[in-house]
Amino acid sequence: MTRTNGFGQSIGEPVDGWTPRERPARIVIDGAHCRIEPLDVARHAADLYDAYGQAADGRDWTYLFAEPFRDRESFDRYLVQAAASTDPLHYAVIDRANDKAVGTFALMRIEPVHGVIEVGSVTFSPSLKKTRLSTEAQYLLMRYVFDDLKYRRYEWKCDSLNAPSRKTAQRLGFEFEGIFRQAIVYKGRNRDTAWYAIIDQDWPRIRQAFERWLADDNFDSQRQQRASLVQLRGT
Repeated sequence: MTRTNGFGQSIGEPVDGWTPRERPARIVIDGAHCRIEPLDVARHAADLYDAYGQAADGRDWTYLFAEPFRDRESFDRYLVQAAASTDPLHYAVIDRANDKAVGTFALMRIEPVHGVIEVGSVTFSPSLKKTRLSTEAQYLLMRYVFDDLKYRRYEWKCDSLNAPSRKTAQRLGFEFEGIFRQAIVYKGRNRDTAWYAIIDQDWPRIRQAFERWLADDNFDSQRQQRASLVQLRGT
């Protein structure tokens, strides 16, 4: 039943006891297969430059604001700027098997007053993409936002033409909310932005599916999944 105020106008449900949330911190988050660390140029630059260099071409940068880097010097300049930023707040994904950084992502558009935050700038190397590590990394950051920081809404946005990103968002449990037309101009071209989100009431079901998917018994002797994340989530 829709609530109304004294003027007979429809209004939203109350959020009892709400207080602004803390901002995300530069913390280390440990998982079984990967570790998330605050981005650090001295610690991570060489690993990341090598990891991104494994790509056959520059297609991974098409929908990012940065371009592929010509050399280590230009890459380091980019990382210095990224590491100093507080919004976006960048993290490196570390493969625990070899203690190497294999990708980065960020928490951004941080709104503690409303409990809204976005995951973005997802820059995963070929050795991280479509792996158990990449799924665990996304789960660890999501868990930090919902369970530790107690945010209400976790967003994913991308170029509406970026089919792999849109597919990943849906696989991870984000719900499609629409297209913002002509939202951004970048690299001299238009971007219509696809919006996805997970809200706190969705999180328990999504968290359970992640934990079941990541469990050892969900993988056979060839390290192939027995059940997909979508199947385990029931959507």
